[in-house]
Amino acid sequence: MGQRMEGKVALVTGAARGQGRAHAIRLAEEGADILAFDCPADGRVPYPVATSDELKITVKEVEALGRRIIAHEGDVREQAPLDNLVAEGVRVFGGVDVAVANAGIWTVHPFADIPEDEFADVLNVNIMGVWRTLKAVTPAMKARGGGSVIITSSGNGVEGSPHYVHYVASKHGVLGLAKGAALEFGQYGIRVNSLLPGPTDTPALDWQGGYDLCAGKGPGQGTKEDLQGAKYWSALRDVGLLPPRAMSEAVLWLASDESQWTTGLEMLVEGGHMLMPGLNMTKIAADNP
Repeated sequence: MGQRMEGKVALVTGAARGQGRAHAIRLAEEGADILAFDCPADGRVPYPVATSDELKITVKEVEALGRRIIAHEGDVREQAPLDNLVAEGVRVFGGVDVAVANAGIWTVHPFADIPEDEFADVLNVNIMGVWRTLKAVTPAMKARGGGSVIITSSGNGVEGSPHYVHYVASKHGVLGLAKGAALEFGQYGIRVNSLLPGPTDTPALDWQGGYDLCAGKGPGQGTKEDLQGAKYWSALRDVGLLPPRAMSEAVLWLASDESQWTTGLEMLVEGGHMLMPGLNMTKIAADNP
């Protein structure tokens, strides 16, 4: 274990599993105390949500590293639970230095079939949940004399994709939020950067919508084996779905003093996917035998 985060306190939303748990563990490995936040009770997505037991596993894994952790169950669609966790972090740990606004959801429907309440729900979590997280932590960071905010967008924050345009819109939108916040909070020594993950091996992909995405097929046509299709999305050899730890290494750099001169950055961690040619050569060949 290193010491790059020694003496720092980091809030991580969506911390019960997947990328969020990986971030909490990686920051703790480098010396941070952790404020963990997740919403195990939510059932408004078509894939299995995180559970209270999974959040407890995050707690145990951080404690096994010799670091302190406070975990709250709560919903980023509400301000008070985030405020309460930050208040406890300030009282117990003395402040907050880092916030990883990682909580997010997605669903899959053709454009015109997205239920309006579902569209609103995705925006509420993926954009307004980030806004609420920043509202909760920035007063504590100002009191601390600065801090680092890392916002999870997506590769879909800079490219389009069919069948989940509400998610794509939210991940584009949160980049604008990050840029505005970086300008507004820079005077307080608070840096705001965005992480844009490529396809990552988490439970959020392990359902029919994830299978369809990796298969490049219509809704309901993919299978779990099609998750291997992600290997065709990378410019790097033998790279398919990325491990959550790959994102956590980027989070660590953005959270640490090593990036103290960096704000407003949009950091892609996607195996070189954006380098790939944009032409669908397979379709061109099929249309021109």
